[in-house]
Amino acid sequence: MKEVRIGIIGIGNMGSAHAQSIKKGEIPGLRLAAVADRKESRKEWAGTELGEGVRIFSEGEELIASGLCDAVLVATPHYQHPVLVISALRHGLHVLCEKPAGVYTKQVREMNEEAEKHNLVFAMMFNQRTNPIYKKMQELVAGKSLGEIKRVNWIITDWYRTQAYYDSGDWRATWDGEGGGVLLNQCPHNLDLLQWICGMPKEVQAFCHNGKWHNIEVEDDVTAYFTLENGATGVFITSTGDAPGTNRFEITLEKGKLVSEEDKLILYELAENEREYCFKATEGFKKPEGAYRELELTGENSQHKGVLKAFAGRILHGTPLIADGREGIRGLMLSNAMHLSSWLKRPVTFPVDEELFLEELTKRRKASGLKENVKEITFDTKGSYGSGNGN
Repeated sequence: MKEVRIGIIGIGNMGSAHAQSIKKGEIPGLRLAAVADRKESRKEWAGTELGEGVRIFSEGEELIASGLCDAVLVATPHYQHPVLVISALRHGLHVLCEKPAGVYTKQVREMNEEAEKHNLVFAMMFNQRTNPIYKKMQELVAGKSLGEIKRVNWIITDWYRTQAYYDSGDWRATWDGEGGGVLLNQCPHNLDLLQWICGMPKEVQAFCHNGKWHNIEVEDDVTAYFTLENGATGVFITSTGDAPGTNRFEITLEKGKLVSEEDKLILYELAENEREYCFKATEGFKKPEGAYRELELTGENSQHKGVLKAFAGRILHGTPLIADGREGIRGLMLSNAMHLSSWLKRPVTFPVDEELFLEELTKRRKASGLKENVKEITFDTKGSYGSGNGN
């Protein structure tokens, strides 16, 4: 195979950006063969913008069964992700799935089990893993040169959204249409990075506030407290109601502190391990010596295009993916745990009780209502495509 014929299912904000990138020849090895979307306006856009060489379908299943594609990119609303991924795998197609992997881990686990049955490439669109800041943090934490994690704090409140954003689709910000709010729509990248860099927690207690800042039925403000396997504690705070908002990711370790903020990575490195210093120091108030320095970062921040290139490279040449599709369940388990903890008003341990979560989610889906009189708006995919803020 010299090129991969790819089809995109769902050509909304992110799907259309991916389609244009591939169509322009920016992803070596990928050729856009087909797209699918249920909305007439989007199919009309595809007919105008993508040219005669791209077949247009109304249903993802039609595209999958067409025989026109070697691979598919799934960029539909969340509940459809596992269903379409499973179907594509069963039809012998390689799959790249947009985040999140799904809405509930029971369904995603079934998707992962299906992936194990096939010798096909399955990838997840975790484009923030290409960011040199997060790559460096993961390298330093995993390498243990700074010792064990003691504390984690991530304030990620620069996800500001207006009411117009939420009113732009009948499925947005509803339990039945989207399956959650800020945790499931804006934060899958952050939750993936949290587990990728720090590891999965063993327990979480969360407070999710539904419609605190907007007229919506799902959460737009969350504070969660978690405990890692080694006993370290952490706090994760997110919201779509803060302006200007903050994005500060701080990891305190035995030999220093990493701080990611404003596109910089700062390290305060101690001269010696604090755990050793604490018990041999003779002065009661003196801190261990250390100094701040900005870490030099290397490598391209390739984002979505980097994930697409890696996907094509894996199929054609066997080179590494940015993120294997089966890893998507981890960050989703974090959001499921936060939702369940808030619903039950108690801590939740890992692994999450998948049946209990689905039972509680189903209650909310039954009471959910799709919105009327919505006005579809177009988001700045050119600006969002690089930062990951397009959903």
